[in-house]
Amino acid sequence: MGTVSVFLEILTKPTFGEAFSELMMFITPLWVAVIVGVLVGWAWKPNWANLGRETLMDCSGSRDSTPAASEPSSTAFASISSFQLPSCISRITNAGDQKDSFCLPPTLDSNCSSSDSEKEKRGFVTDEDLDHLYKLVEEKDGGPAWIHMMDRSTPTMGYQAWRRDPEIGPPQYRSRSVFEDATPEMVRDFFWDDEFRSKWDDMLVSAATMEECPTTGTMVVHWVRKFPFFCSDREYVIGRRIWESGHSYYCVTKGVPYDSVPRKNKPRRVDLYYSSWCIRAVEPRKGDGKLTACEVLLFHHEEMGIPWNIAKLGVKQGMWGTVKKIDPGLRAYQKERASGVPLSRCAFMAQINTKVSADYQRSLEKDRNESSELETHNSSEKPLGNNIPKLLVVGGAIALACSLDRGLLTKAVIFGVGRRFANIGRRL
Repeated sequence: MGTVSVFLEILTKPTFGEAFSELMMFITPLWVAVIVGVLVGWAWKPNWANLGRETLMDCSGSRDSTPAASEPSSTAFASISSFQLPSCISRITNAGDQKDSFCLPPTLDSNCSSSDSEKEKRGFVTDEDLDHLYKLVEEKDGGPAWIHMMDRSTPTMGYQAWRRDPEIGPPQYRSRSVFEDATPEMVRDFFWDDEFRSKWDDMLVSAATMEECPTTGTMVVHWVRKFPFFCSDREYVIGRRIWESGHSYYCVTKGVPYDSVPRKNKPRRVDLYYSSWCIRAVEPRKGDGKLTACEVLLFHHEEMGIPWNIAKLGVKQGMWGTVKKIDPGLRAYQKERASGVPLSRCAFMAQINTKVSADYQRSLEKDRNESSELETHNSSEKPLGNNIPKLLVVGGAIALACSLDRGLLTKAVIFGVGRRFANIGRRL
């Protein structure tokens, strides 16, 4: 109401010149305050102000070179269910002969322990991935709640599945499988042994090892999987590694950048890929107190060019049909290993693990609790630095208004500007 009364007073001036001069004296401080605010805001411009423009430029510039990331996609029918692991063999034909599916030979990185920083820059698997998987296993990653999807079983296997939809990214899946009369070491080798995988996983088209580290067991693999008739084949370049804590195994596989594998139009490259799991011994279904069963907790999500709603429907309909193929494959693998068949290269690499102690896991838990407490403490304090530009703008506008007029006009300007910033302060 103070601003309206000032306008009425100006309009009742006896001459046009007086009204015009009074109106200019009223408007000038406001425009000066706006200009000062713009200048101060530009001087304090944060780095995220350019993110939108840079993102648009990056997307437009890389659309042709990265077709897999240009449209939303989600988990394939079998990728959540069949514990899709990177392959490290060449394609096996029906006749049993092997054909090279990729021309690059595997690279043995004997100096991998001294080049961890270089590998981290290239996106290989690091201790941060172990920390993330540990949070997922303990359900302390801070994500949304899991929605139960399925609970099925066979005489020698139990299966449960969950899904959640994060605010950003494709749907995420979590499953728990319990295999009776199986050790964690046998199950670990089974999922890592891609030479045997071709006998029970009919979606594996071709695979090849690009690089492996005999010290940490880290591998980079290139593989292709086939999907239902309405989808073309998908190509993956995946880094994988296993950590051992006691008799529990934390297995991480994720998509990694790798310049030695050129991108092609077909098969389509899947860049965002995460499929990791924890393997550990548990009590069997009969509950005799002995740890003779094996539990596998799987966490999976990927962007593969399929609309998320369609992918979720496909996963729901085809999940159990694919999962129930795993148990017969595991039993056949147990028999083959018991017959004394030599280990494949992949099974051998599965036994090269980075050992971590229980103290390490407790330290992760402690650091996470301390960081959570620190964030809570900082969020309860309002930073004073953010108020400095506002104080400069308000003070400058008030000082300028007072220097131009000492009557009702000054009071109206002070009232209007003060009310505006008071509202901003309440929102903050």
